[in-house]
Amino acid sequence: MKYEQLTLPPPWVHLPTRYGEFRARSYDFDGQEHMVLAMGEITSGPILVRIHSECLTGDVFHSLRCDCGQQLETSMEKITQLGRGVIIYLRGHEGRGIGLKQKLAAYLLQDQGLDTVDANLSLGLPVDARSYDAAVSILRDLQVCEIDLLTNNPEKLTHLTQSGLTVRQRVSLQTDIHPITKKYLLTKRDRMGHFLDMDVAFEDKKE
Repeated sequence: MKYEQLTLPPPWVHLPTRYGEFRARSYDFDGQEHMVLAMGEITSGPILVRIHSECLTGDVFHSLRCDCGQQLETSMEKITQLGRGVIIYLRGHEGRGIGLKQKLAAYLLQDQGLDTVDANLSLGLPVDARSYDAAVSILRDLQVCEIDLLTNNPEKLTHLTQSGLTVRQRVSLQTDIHPITKKYLLTKRDRMGHFLDMDVAFEDKKE
């Protein structure tokens, strides 16, 4: 793990959103510009943290092929409700780290019946190529030592725990399940070990 490559970040700026009043800062790490949103006092006591992987299709275009956009919005809502917390938005994580072009190529294979795991493997790509080293470095720079981690992903939980950060608890990030998203979520639960409750009600939406 590499935590020494973080450059000095710029000052915080005010970022009002429809969810609440955040402050924002960027960080350079391994050629990527990552984004941090923070609210309230973050250095004292355990703090709610969401480490979110960039997903252009989900976060920006609100694609229903994944739950990424919903997870980001839910994280912002939860932090606003608490009045304090941190979101680290990791760039370069598109398609679990395979990039946008390959992610769209995997979509073609998914349209032919493959799940997200087998689609990546059929392209000769890893199922998940992401690293969370940048997030660890950012949390250390922010002097955040004890966190409540908003995630359903056991790999992310393991990485942060092994980095030396104190993860007090995992906080579930369950979102509404749209019928289009069901297969994707089942794959995350059954093949990638994500902590998901598939018995929650489906969104009643027609596309």
